Amino acid sequence: MSRPWSARGRCRAAAPLALLLLVAGLVGCRDEPAEPVRIRIATGSPTAVYHAFGQSLAALLNRELPGVRAEVLVTAASAQNVRLVGAGDAELGFTQADVLPPREPEHPRVLAVARVYDDLLHLVTTAGGPVRTLADLRGRRVSVGADGSGTEVTATRLLAVAQLGGDRVRQEHLGLDDSVTALREGRIDAFFFSGGLPVRGVADLAQRTSLRMVELGDWTEPLRRAYGQVYVTRDIPRSVYRAEPVSTVANPNYLIVNAGLPTALVRDLTRLLMDRREELAAAHPAAGRMSPRSAIVTTPLPLHPGAGQWYRDTKP
Repeated sequence: MSRPWSARGRCRAAAPLALLLLVAGLVGCRDEPAEPVRIRIATGSPTAVYHAFGQSLAALLNRELPGVRAEVLVTAASAQNVRLVGAGDAELGFTQADVLPPREPEHPRVLAVARVYDDLLHLVTTAGGPVRTLADLRGRRVSVGADGSGTEVTATRLLAVAQLGGDRVRQEHLGLDDSVTALREGRIDAFFFSGGLPVRGVADLAQRTSLRMVELGDWTEPLRRAYGQVYVTRDIPRSVYRAEPVSTVANPNYLIVNAGLPTALVRDLTRLLMDRREELAAAHPAAGRMSPRSAIVTTPLPLHPGAGQWYRDTKP
C-alpha cells in the first residue's frame, strides 16, 4: 500500500495529440514506482550503543515501512550527528542533551523524536594502574573522546570544573575503538567514553583485561552549576564490566530528526520506535529503557510534529 509520503504518481502522454483526440478517455494517468525515501541514521563507533541501536532501527524501518531505504552512518557521534542532521546530510541521529544549545533558534533545523535512554560517562583504566580518582589524571595521557563526539564535550567540561583543563592532562582525541587499543597497549593511562550500559567496546576489553571504573558521581552537581541541569547521577554496577561498582555523571540521550521530514513519516517512525521496543532491545538493552512517558521530555528540543502527533494520540 502506498503512503502519502512516498507515492508520486505522474501522468505521461501515451501518444501524440492527434492520436489522443481519437482515443479520448482511454488514456489516463499512470502511477510509476516512487524513488525510495532515504533515511540515513547518524550513529557513532561500530562498537558503541548508537551504532547497535541504529542498525536495529534501520532494519525495522526497512522491513515495516514500504518505500523507505534506511542505512546507518558511522560517525564521531553526538556533535557531528547534530551537524549532519541539521545540514540535511542525515535524516535521523543520536545525540546527548548536553551537546545541544540551551535554546533552539526560532526555526530549528533539528527536532526530536524521543528521549531514548541515558548516557553514562565512563572513565576507564586498568585495575592495576595509578589512576584511582579523577585528580590522578593530572599529568597523564588520557583520551577525552573523538573530535565532534558527545564524550569530548562532557569530558572536557568535567576536566574544567575539576581544574584539570588545559595542559594539566595530556589529552588524546581518540574514538572508542582506538581508545580501547591504546589503553591495552599502554599508550594512554585512561580514557573517557559516554554511552548507555553496557558499552560493547568496554565490555569486550573487560573480557581480556582487569579494569577499574573511576568514581565520578560527586561531580554531577558541579557540572549542573556550571553547564545546566541536564546532568544526573547514575550507577555502573559490578555486573556490567566485572569491575568495582561506581556512580558517575549521566545525561539524557535523544533521537533527533531533520525538521523537513514529512509529518506522516515521522509519525510512523515514532510508532515503530515505541511499539517495537522489545525488538530494538534485543540489539542493545539501552533501547528497552524507552517509554512513551519519558520519551516526550526532550528539552531544549521541541518534538517534530509527527512525533508529537503520535504521543498526543496515544496519551503516554
